[in-house]
Amino acid sequence: MSAESPGLSQRFRHGRLRFRAWRGARPFWAGLLTMLGGVPIAWLPYANLKLGNLTLAMATTAGAGSLIIGVLLITLGLTMWFHHLVRVFAGVAAILLALISIPVSNLGGFLIGFLLSMTGGALSISWVPAKNGPEAAAGKSEASEERAGEDTAVQDDTTLETNGGRHRAG
Repeated sequence: MSAESPGLSQRFRHGRLRFRAWRGARPFWAGLLTMLGGVPIAWLPYANLKLGNLTLAMATTAGAGSLIIGVLLITLGLTMWFHHLVRVFAGVAAILLALISIPVSNLGGFLIGFLLSMTGGALSISWVPAKNGPEAAAGKSEASEERAGEDTAVQDDTTLETNGGRHRAG
């Protein structure tokens, strides 16, 4: 390697920092949990589990419904990642699909898929994008230092002028 080319550790660090920035700008964990919740809901009705010589077939009459719910949950998880502006809709839809999966898909994928999808939907609804990062925090601290000596009374559009404790009626 020459002195000008970045080494493997430098490229790895750059990739890790780019992924970290990408992950911080969207509801990453909400999307991941929602997608992970969709997998058991879609897969378990079609699975044959073997316990020794005993084969458990989970075939139900609602296998197609389970597959649709699972695929929709995986799609909603991807939507949370790549189109985070509709995160509230995706979160509400994930919660509703998780609730529907309880009677349709073997108790929501034996409660594993149900709990993961519910948690992912709740995280998606509650996630809020960060303000402009460190620049906004630095600007707020400078502004608060400038106002340290000023009167700290709150004045906004709802503050009315008063005369002796009584409001003027116009």
